[in-house]
Amino acid sequence: MRRYWYFLIIGIVMLTQTSCTVSVTSNLTKGEAYAKMYEENPVSILVMPPINNTNNIEAKDLLYTSISQHLAEAGYYVVSPVMAMDVFKNESAYDAEYFIHSSLNKFKEYFGADAVVFAVIDKWAKEGFQIHTVLSYIVKSTTTNEILFERSCDMTLNLMKNSGYGNGLAGVLADVIVSAIDVATTEHIEAARIANKNVFNDIPFGKYSPLYLQDKDLMSKNKHMVLMLRR
Repeated sequence: MRRYWYFLIIGIVMLTQTSCTVSVTSNLTKGEAYAKMYEENPVSILVMPPINNTNNIEAKDLLYTSISQHLAEAGYYVVSPVMAMDVFKNESAYDAEYFIHSSLNKFKEYFGADAVVFAVIDKWAKEGFQIHTVLSYIVKSTTTNEILFERSCDMTLNLMKNSGYGNGLAGVLADVIVSAIDVATTEHIEAARIANKNVFNDIPFGKYSPLYLQDKDLMSKNKHMVLMLRR
């Protein structure tokens, strides 16, 4: 019994340790890494419903609702996700996997979009007090069907919060209780926002950003990120 409690306590302490981010710059400038993005300079972007390869049914909608914000902050005009979703459902276009390898000209004609964002969810799982997601993102031109931007993210988000009860065992156990109550409603939304923010923090700035076309000589980040984060 003592051995059981010993390993339980060690496990809880490990969960509370601050995690790190493994995501360094590549050896390419953004102009080199995203050359086609700079060549086409898309102004308007349409976000497709994510392709969900997991058993987590809610993951698709949770990820979709938070992608547009980060693209807008980067200086792009993003087609209203609410309006787009209504059209997708009415036109039987809710399943983006049917379009990712097809011509995207129809989306330019219908929505006026210069590019389309596809997100693929390969893992979205709650593991104890962590959420582990494996996601990939592709931005494709509606004119040439070329890939303009591509990144992937393997993220583990530790949901434990610092409750302010101290660093001892009592504090650790209090953190567990606080987190158990808190994560019930916000954990997956927060994970989606963090993943999207980290993926699109390397996309070239769009026309509506004051830094438009001024970031070509900056070093790009790795196309595949491994993130170990704590709330």
